Amino acid sequence: MRAGLLPRLLISPSVLLVLVCVYGYIMFTLYLSFTSSTLMPVYDLAGAGSYRRLFGLENWSVSVGNLGLFAGLYIGVAIVMGLGLAILIDQRLKAEGLFRSIFLYPMALSFIVTGTAWKWLLDPGVGIERTVRSWGWQDFSFNWIKDSDMAIYCIVIAAVWQTAGFVMALFLAGLRGVDAEVVNAARVDGARTWQIYLRIIIPQLGPVFLSAFVILAHMAIKSYDLVIALTNGGPGRSTWLPSVFMYQYTFTRNEMAVGAASAMLMLLAIGIVVLPYLVGEYRKVRRG
Repeated sequence: MRAGLLPRLLISPSVLLVLVCVYGYIMFTLYLSFTSSTLMPVYDLAGAGSYRRLFGLENWSVSVGNLGLFAGLYIGVAIVMGLGLAILIDQRLKAEGLFRSIFLYPMALSFIVTGTAWKWLLDPGVGIERTVRSWGWQDFSFNWIKDSDMAIYCIVIAAVWQTAGFVMALFLAGLRGVDAEVVNAARVDGARTWQIYLRIIIPQLGPVFLSAFVILAHMAIKSYDLVIALTNGGPGRSTWLPSVFMYQYTFTRNEMAVGAASAMLMLLAIGIVVLPYLVGEYRKVRRG
């Protein structure tokens, strides 16, 4: 009994902090979403009016639409690039450790740093456009970050740059776990390299694809700091995501109940993505 008491005492402060600062505030936000809170919290319940108002706001529709475009491109491109880089490194390159470090380095940076760096690169006045024009190509134009139709793709570029190396590491671990005997047997039978990857190796990476999707999806849903650092949600609302909407309505437009409702819908979306994966992994452990 005493042997188990000390570990419980040591972890109890962390457990208490998580209960209060994570789950406690989640419940508080849920409660606020059913009130009429504006600038300050109001504790009298007012039903689901904030949710009805939320679904009627054009800004929310724009934010959700932007999220769909951003998440689809971000997840798809990051997975394809990560898989491609993993296959390249899996060819037993001499400088494999160096290449792994280079590709993984962006993940060590915060999204604020990434957004700021890419803002400088993409700004027509100081970045790529100005540099290329200084080389003599005066007609060159690359002003996506100032174009309301193209700015969302700048967010995709920066996000993929940040996380493609991490996805590569996931796939590389999966590739190194593939049964070598099956691959060697296919080579003996005369299968080409691309056929081996397409028909034998990649189908065995299903769990890695699922893990990468879950991680990237939840990162896309809660993306905020990258957007604020890179475009601040602009031009106009062209790069508003639900996280930007939540901040704007909670702290700038003084509609706390609407902001809380949007936060709960974001949490619901993350739960839909993450919880089935966690349940599946738990069942695998129980069966194993």
